[in-house]
Amino acid sequence: MKDEEDEDINDNLEEDDAQEEAQDELADAVSPAVEHHFYENNEDENDTITKVTGMYKDWFLDYASYVILERAVPAIEDGFKPVQRRIMHSLKELDDGRYNKVANVVGHTMQYHPHGDASIGDAMVQIGQKELLIDCQGNWGNILTGDGAAASRYIEARLSKFALEVLYSPKITDWGVSYDGRRAEPNNLPVKFPLLLAQGAEGIAVGLSTKVLPHNFNELIDASIKILKGKPFQIFPDFQTAGIADISNYNDGMRGGRVRVRAKIGQLDKNTLVITQIPFSTNTTTLIDSILKANEKGKIKIKKIEDNTAAEVEILIHLYPGVSPDKTIDALFAFTACETSVAPLGCVIQDNKPLFVGVSHMLKISTERTVQLLKSELDIQLSELEEQWHFLSLERIFIENRIYRLIEEETTKEGVISAIDEGLKPFIKPLKRAITEEDILRLTEIKIMRISKFDSNKAQDKIDALEGDIEQVKYDLEHLTDFAIAYFTKLKDKYGKGRERQTELRIFDDIEATKVVLRNTKLYVNREEGFIGTGLKKDEYVTDCSDIDDVIVFLRDGNMMISKVDDKKFVGKDIIHVAIFDKSDKRTIYNMIYRDGKSGPAYIKRFNVSGVTRDKLYDLTNETKGSQILYFTCNPNGEAEVITVLLRQVGSIKKLKWDLDFASIAIKGRASKGNLVTKYPIKKLRLRKRNLDFVAEKNLV
Repeated sequence: MKDEEDEDINDNLEEDDAQEEAQDELADAVSPAVEHHFYENNEDENDTITKVTGMYKDWFLDYASYVILERAVPAIEDGFKPVQRRIMHSLKELDDGRYNKVANVVGHTMQYHPHGDASIGDAMVQIGQKELLIDCQGNWGNILTGDGAAASRYIEARLSKFALEVLYSPKITDWGVSYDGRRAEPNNLPVKFPLLLAQGAEGIAVGLSTKVLPHNFNELIDASIKILKGKPFQIFPDFQTAGIADISNYNDGMRGGRVRVRAKIGQLDKNTLVITQIPFSTNTTTLIDSILKANEKGKIKIKKIEDNTAAEVEILIHLYPGVSPDKTIDALFAFTACETSVAPLGCVIQDNKPLFVGVSHMLKISTERTVQLLKSELDIQLSELEEQWHFLSLERIFIENRIYRLIEEETTKEGVISAIDEGLKPFIKPLKRAITEEDILRLTEIKIMRISKFDSNKAQDKIDALEGDIEQVKYDLEHLTDFAIAYFTKLKDKYGKGRERQTELRIFDDIEATKVVLRNTKLYVNREEGFIGTGLKKDEYVTDCSDIDDVIVFLRDGNMMISKVDDKKFVGKDIIHVAIFDKSDKRTIYNMIYRDGKSGPAYIKRFNVSGVTRDKLYDLTNETKGSQILYFTCNPNGEAEVITVLLRQVGSIKKLKWDLDFASIAIKGRASKGNLVTKYPIKKLRLRKRNLDFVAEKNLV
């Protein structure tokens, strides 16, 4: 025993040394040459210099390690953060089948958790609201409305039957010592189920965070069975708040993935919408607030909103007559919390280190751990059954052969043990192991009444039953995978009812905010002075707009700009065209003729506009000083017109007039120079022929 303790101590010392070395390496890697100086005397900085490198190397690293390992990030082994594990351990210690006051459980947990009761109570409420491990009684709050739980002295809790079955097995539990050394607590609970994925987890530590989304109970079991059978599998999030989710970019729950979640909105009648399910990470209060704010900003138009939520969500949205319900639904998704985006981040603790891993790998680790835990339980069960068989067989030999009579003349303990040992020797052949002194001492404790009522046939029946149990356990160990599959199947049959998928999976159509927003304000322009905005009500009206629209502006000097709608904004003098800009519009084509410089040649070009930066001037000419646009039209469907070019009489020019068809000009990028029209001065450009449905904005000459 002493040698074993020495070995444990040596192992712990080696582990501590290794941990210190790892911390040193991490500190050196993070800040190899960081030195900060504090000057106590500002007059002479050389008087006192205190190097605080050690703070960065030791103190901060210790703090970061503590927060990561002991507070914020769950362990891959059982899916619990330390406070959660301690709560579940306390519930087991207090368990007698009846409800316990949560305040009592919190107080008991403080024996293991060196922090305040508030953190324990909050963590316990979060576990209880997931309706899996704790059987709750009283007001535990409402995840749909966001209402908090009652005070811990008013609500009660006990372990659920599911928790009792899958969380605890003291004989195979990895035990440690509590923070004050007074009590034993589990380092990890022997959880035989992918609990982390079923409940989800969220935490922010120092330098890293985790966000594991909850998954469906039955789907996790089905996936675990597929893993054991070597079949491919996929798992996707499932939320208590239900809703509709687009998991096309889930990325297996790893960094960079994203899940879009929407409320379920239906049409009650032509003037009423009803929300019956809400997105994950929201509640009815925050959802209604976001709708009211969008209504105030004019992005949606609703008459009133009613919240009838009780056991189930029911939010009624009343519309004004004539308002489109379909367009309003799209606007709710675009401008309110009716659609949210959740970014998963799979980070867990494994071997006292953070591990970034996907949910599929988490499930594989959990399934393999469950198999090993089941094997450990079977090994212990086999050992106990064989021990029972051994003693029952030994007891039968002892009584049937009246070996107890051999000790009648013995007066010492040693003599009794020796006499029984000698008396058993002729009959030990059927036994499977040697007889120990402990076995003999147990035989001496058999009561006379039991010896007198001993029934050989009943004893043999018990031994035969034990042999059957032993064979069954050995069979299960030889077919461990099949045993694990049967275990998961039993869990699903026993606890899976009522845990069907709640969140509907669907690929969403992208909703363009500019297409569903209410254009409830007007855009004006002062062309000469170069201002645009919604506040220029005395100037020229352009079009209806919203506060999220972009505006495209063309200036006579050949510059173009995209800018956000504002109350009043200067873009540049001498504006020739202004309109609402749609960045996804590939059909609108701009036809333009410009003069290169003050007296240079004229060029013609056709182009569309895409891929621009807001509030940046783009020169559409050849960037020669003094350039000017001579002709410009905006064509929503790419129309082309025929114009007549008239030149000034200069020298001996013979051809002063001809027709020019824009359809003959290829559509290129906005930065293209264009095709040469003429190197001589243009007198006038006149529209001659319009294509079908073509409307030119203006002949600028």
